[in-house]
Amino acid sequence: MKIAKQSALLFLFLMIFWVSFTSLDRQELLTGLVVCAVLVFFFARRAAVFGELRLTPKALLFAFIYLFVFLYELIRSNLDVARRVLSPQLPIHPGIVKVKTGLQSRLGRTILANSITLTPGTLTVETHGEYFYIHWIDVSADDIEDVSEAIVSKFEKYLEVVFG
Repeated sequence: MKIAKQSALLFLFLMIFWVSFTSLDRQELLTGLVVCAVLVFFFARRAAVFGELRLTPKALLFAFIYLFVFLYELIRSNLDVARRVLSPQLPIHPGIVKVKTGLQSRLGRTILANSITLTPGTLTVETHGEYFYIHWIDVSADDIEDVSEAIVSKFEKYLEVVFG
């Protein structure tokens, strides 16, 4: 059952990728179906990461909400970094902080690390299991729980539902 789920999700991902770069011509779609099916046949067992996705209505809703939360944080952090750069005092206190995540899935941790990196002012430097090392433009706390709350929690509560 798990391999069937992995295969179906891999096929869906590949087809979306194919359609986004080609036209909706019948021949193109047929070629895409064949190419994607061949790729799934050969690589489905190696795509275990797709098996970590939950396909419940609640998980799909939280994935949709996560996109808006991410976009909000992206805009907010862009404005914050722009304010810091344009300020005459350059109010930054950079440093590397250690944060803890409760996410268990590899894909969830990867998406969390990429979300942190994509928001200006933070950069995921390294990961070790449940700990991430993040370069932060304004280190305002030393405690792991406080830093995790400031950086990770806004994304993590949604990713937990989607990936477990």
